[in-house]
Amino acid sequence: MYTLAIWYEKCFVKELSLRGKSFKQQLVIPLIYKGIDLEAQLRLDVLVEDILCVELKACDYILPIHEATIISYMKMLEKPKGIIINFNCVNIFSEGQKTYVNKLFSKLADD
Repeated sequence: MYTLAIWYEKCFVKELSLRGKSFKQQLVIPLIYKGIDLEAQLRLDVLVEDILCVELKACDYILPIHEATIISYMKMLEKPKGIIINFNCVNIFSEGQKTYVNKLFSKLADD
């Protein structure tokens, strides 16, 4: 079953490709508990340039569970930046995205 978010993901990664950006799509995130891989099937929608975790949505609202998920993925993958993009809005730039940073962000080089 396809959802709108899957269609948006296909377009999103096409744009990344056209712009020459490296990415990994549907990245499996291992859930290790007490040394055991629990095979939880956690998947990040897109990891861009090995630094930005991207979760794509097509929903009415970004819920706390969406925020908890992206923050958890950032922590588990040890990535400093994350963004949730919700395509179910009038203007993605003003209302359809929310960015996140963690303590790793302060260790990034100033470019």
